[in-house]
Amino acid sequence: MRTLKLTKETISRILEDLLKRSPNNYTQYEQSVNEIIANVRRNRDRAVFEYTKQFDGAEIGPGNIEVTQAETKEAYAQVQPELLEVIRKAKENIRIYHEKQKQYSWFDSTIPGTMLGQKVTPIERAGVYVPGGKAVYPSSVLMNIMPAKVAGVGQIIMTTPCDRAGKVNPATLVAAKEAGADRIFKVGGAQAIAAMAFGTESIPKVDKIVGPGNIYVALAKKAVFGYVSIDSIAGPSEILVLADETANPRYVAADLLSQAEHDELASAILITTSEELAKKVSEEADQFAEVLSRKDIIRKSLDNYGYILIAPDMDTAIEAANEIASEHMEIVTANAFEVMTKIKNAGAIFIGEYSSEPLGDYFAGPNHVLPTNGTAKFFSPLSVDDFIKKSSIISYSRDALKAVYKDIAQFAKCEQLTAHANSVLVRFEDED
Repeated sequence: MRTLKLTKETISRILEDLLKRSPNNYTQYEQSVNEIIANVRRNRDRAVFEYTKQFDGAEIGPGNIEVTQAETKEAYAQVQPELLEVIRKAKENIRIYHEKQKQYSWFDSTIPGTMLGQKVTPIERAGVYVPGGKAVYPSSVLMNIMPAKVAGVGQIIMTTPCDRAGKVNPATLVAAKEAGADRIFKVGGAQAIAAMAFGTESIPKVDKIVGPGNIYVALAKKAVFGYVSIDSIAGPSEILVLADETANPRYVAADLLSQAEHDELASAILITTSEELAKKVSEEADQFAEVLSRKDIIRKSLDNYGYILIAPDMDTAIEAANEIASEHMEIVTANAFEVMTKIKNAGAIFIGEYSSEPLGDYFAGPNHVLPTNGTAKFFSPLSVDDFIKKSSIISYSRDALKAVYKDIAQFAKCEQLTAHANSVLVRFEDED
């Protein structure tokens, strides 16, 4: 990992480097993605079947595009009981955490003759995309479906790629069943996003699409936004560790590599006030990288987007961390909770040396679908809020409107919207 002194120039250069990974910079793929979307929109199932054959090598048709109960039962037989127990424990933790996010309708009648309020309604149908390329992600299934279930979404549609035999990974299927997916379809890539956005003969149109994916999936979500809602356009994974001399270098190195193994574009950054820690973390990271199974990916990730930054003091380190606005942030300092209060921009914050990032990925309960590429400055983790709509409620009696109708009319005339003014004046024209 590159070790650098933390300066304004250093941070500026790193931010520029990190932003190159944004899906918004991969415009060379947009034409291909738009062609796929247009084809699926026009030819529906036929296009989906053709793309599944082309990209996944699977013969999918009307009779086997949807996962059956028999296939789900077969998946349960293939998943080890120990893994099933862990999935169920994680699901319960995720459910409990997201239950605390629920919002409820409210109404207020403080002003006589009026009722104002907010009606909270879950969306009718949500689409969940689950990737199936370089790795298998049953944890992503739980994280995307559980907040939708807690919100009360009417129907949850899931799409995920299948193998050449037309099979979906057993752990993915089991996690989907445990979380409560209503229907599961064997479709991946941009074609799956298009199918959920516009509907086909087999796959129903949804109201919102959530879930991570490769660059084609990310660009497809961007392209269909407006026809449906989306959660976000996710970029590569990121971790930033904020540490002082009290941190365990072996732990820090292990945590940095836990994100570097995702893909070659993943970012792993340590900001520390200790030169000694910086040196030891670099050494530990090199040793770990030699023995871990995805060492080639880790090496490329660290070579491209791995940094150790030495800050002159903790305030400077915190300022840099807020500027980077990492997806995952670990705080391993003598006064970790105090440092946490100064963090403004982060997707998820892990406090203390035993709160390693995978705890959030798999088990603790908070959602692991997080803002990336600096968007933690204005985006939040996936939550129950993503699966609800809010409608304003307004009710005035005649007497209540009479007390204010002239004010409304004056405002409307100021904007030269005479029909607006007339809409309230007409109700009292006999009196005027």
